[in-house]
Amino acid sequence: MNRRKFIGYLGCSCGSLLFLNECTTVAITDRKQLAIIPESKLNRQAEVIYEKIKRKEKLIHKGSQLDEIKEIGKNIEDSITKYFDSINADDPSKNFNWEYILIDNKKMKNAWCMPGGKIAVYTGILKISKNKNGLAAIMGHEIAHAVAKHSVERASRGLIVNIGTKVADLATGGKISQASRTVGMDVGGLLGQLGITNPFNRKQESEADYLGLIFASLAGYDIRESIKIWERMKEANKGKEPPEWMSTHPSTSRRITQLKTWIPDVILKYPPIKS
Repeated sequence: MNRRKFIGYLGCSCGSLLFLNECTTVAITDRKQLAIIPESKLNRQAEVIYEKIKRKEKLIHKGSQLDEIKEIGKNIEDSITKYFDSINADDPSKNFNWEYILIDNKKMKNAWCMPGGKIAVYTGILKISKNKNGLAAIMGHEIAHAVAKHSVERASRGLIVNIGTKVADLATGGKISQASRTVGMDVGGLLGQLGITNPFNRKQESEADYLGLIFASLAGYDIRESIKIWERMKEANKGKEPPEWMSTHPSTSRRITQLKTWIPDVILKYPPIKS
């Protein structure tokens, strides 16, 4: 079965899921997204997982680095609330219980934000962020994932892809299952990953890049540093990364190009917001 036909069987767009009719809109970008799994449920699950991570990982409980992370986070979360108040719009983060941790792991060049505003930063990424503006750009990106409800959307889409794969298997007389048995791997899952999941996740990552710029800019940080971050990341990784079509993230070169395109417009449209 070719990729186009496979995607056609799944029918994952909001418009084709009339029987579910659970579409929402991403704040600011106005992109339609699927949301059939309650955000409150994911937030509760995230809190449980976050607590487990706090017990398992080696945390830094005090010091200037943690203080800076908390300061930047508070500035960004306050700016998000002020911005949506200023345009008389519903604040997507109104039910968040913001929390920030710093994990002592110099090998991990990463940060993340769980649903509901549960944020973690690894010490390894601080070598890439270099300064307050760089850290704000990184945290703005992660916070954007939560504000845009990307976890809700991803979980909802994953559910539909699983259902769609079974439907496609039935529609083709079990050819997908047969192919899986023949090659010894989940063919349906692989097709779904390469044809739907990875491109969709790359779209979310680009959206988080864009929204992250906006949130960091509203909080008063110099978002031009975000370009330097990815240049440093590229250097740290020595240019080694998988082909974009196999990855859940845009290529570093694409991200740099997009950031350069977006930054002038974001600076003009979303200046630091006043109290």
